[in-house]
Amino acid sequence: MTPDLALLLCAIGVAGLFYLDRGDAQGVTRALWLPTLWLMDIGSRPVSVWLGVGPANPTPQQIMEGNPLDAAVFGALLAAGLAVLWRRREQVKPILKLAWPILLYFAYCGMSTLWSAYTEVSAKRWVKSWGDLAMVLIVATEPNISAGLRRLFARVGFVLLPASVMLIKYFPNLGRVHNPHTGLEMNTGVTTNKNVLGVIAFVLALGIFWRLLALFRDKTAPGRRRRLIAWTAAVGFAVWVLALSHSDTSIAAAFLGAVLLLLISLPAFRKPAALHALVLAALLAGATTYWLGGERGVTHAMGRKSNLTGRTVIWGAVLHVAADHPIFGAGFESFWLGTNTYRVWALLPRGVWVNESHDGYIEVYAQLGLVGAALIALLLLGAYRRAAAAFARDPALGALMPAAVVAVAVYNITEAGFRMLDPAWIFLLLSFACAAGILARPQLASDAGAEGAGPAGDGAWAGAVSTGPARRGLGVGGGRPQQWNLRGAV
Repeated sequence: MTPDLALLLCAIGVAGLFYLDRGDAQGVTRALWLPTLWLMDIGSRPVSVWLGVGPANPTPQQIMEGNPLDAAVFGALLAAGLAVLWRRREQVKPILKLAWPILLYFAYCGMSTLWSAYTEVSAKRWVKSWGDLAMVLIVATEPNISAGLRRLFARVGFVLLPASVMLIKYFPNLGRVHNPHTGLEMNTGVTTNKNVLGVIAFVLALGIFWRLLALFRDKTAPGRRRRLIAWTAAVGFAVWVLALSHSDTSIAAAFLGAVLLLLISLPAFRKPAALHALVLAALLAGATTYWLGGERGVTHAMGRKSNLTGRTVIWGAVLHVAADHPIFGAGFESFWLGTNTYRVWALLPRGVWVNESHDGYIEVYAQLGLVGAALIALLLLGAYRRAAAAFARDPALGALMPAAVVAVAVYNITEAGFRMLDPAWIFLLLSFACAAGILARPQLASDAGAEGAGPAGDGAWAGAVSTGPARRGLGVGGGRPQQWNLRGAV
């Protein structure tokens, strides 16, 4: 097949997926395009790289300075997102009240810019990081959370996953790169790195699988047969991209999340106690395997060496350098900006260069110290508690949240995913915010179908009018904002 024909067939296939899934936008506003574009940008190449005006592999100096075009894109999306949230402030308040660990963590990150050796760069990155939170809050304040999540995963997954396969197979100059250090070829798809390709496929795979399970359960859903075809194909593309990425961590996290999602979707695990027991069993199994020395067999089965393909050497080097600032860290997103990078490299084997810890918890410790690590632990605990409560409130919608939190927590054992503009970090924030959104809406159809009968069900704001001003625009114009509160009054 020629590349031109592959491009044409890919475009037809993507259009076909959207056609099969048509009519699934009830309770979704146009504002959802903002997190869609944000996640598409994060989960692929920067706009400057797509347009050929920015380097695919920037130098440290270029990373510090940033690209003006990318900064303008992020700035425009952030400004539009904040405008939407201002109009939805009555819905945002109860969500943030329930998700206060997020605000606490972001506040500490902002404080840490004051003792960063690169205060200006750190502060700019901190401001940009609020875009991640703004986008997930838009999804959590949609008139129908379930519909918003479905549209988000469809819009991003139906495009990025088939496009990645096409680029890898038929446009190798765009979909593959050679590692400058090892000389080995890596599949990157729409991204610039195999690990980024892996993590966006992991996030999309879990969201798509959640949607597919909901369709299997709801036998009365409108257009169920054609939607099953579309979402089954999407799952196939997600698995394909995960395999092509050769990112063992993403594959393992996606598998764990899918198994958890499948199990807690069964009636036997609908009770919170059963959910806690299942998660605890998974954690104990992992800990027992480690303490009994079985981690070597597990890592070999995952395709890694006994030292997790050099991860343990990297962890030791980063921990040694980070020990200079053990309590408060180097400052938000500052550890890898200066001489620390070269000090870490000096402790690594010859020819090994890294710009992250390959462990989310160690990365947070290096950037934000023990205080930041404690706040991440608090955030994870808060996310899981809210996710479990949301699952008890609305099992059909809430099943995704605990599976996502656990999968992201495991992912960060061998990858640094607690970082701004990272799909795993956004997925964690999205799960926390949507769980809080479910809990902030008392009038729910507890066993609502995946399609959502309307604004009053399936995680929707009670009393919301889906055909109002927010539906016609970005939720910014159209007169006074709708006054939604915990009582569901408009």
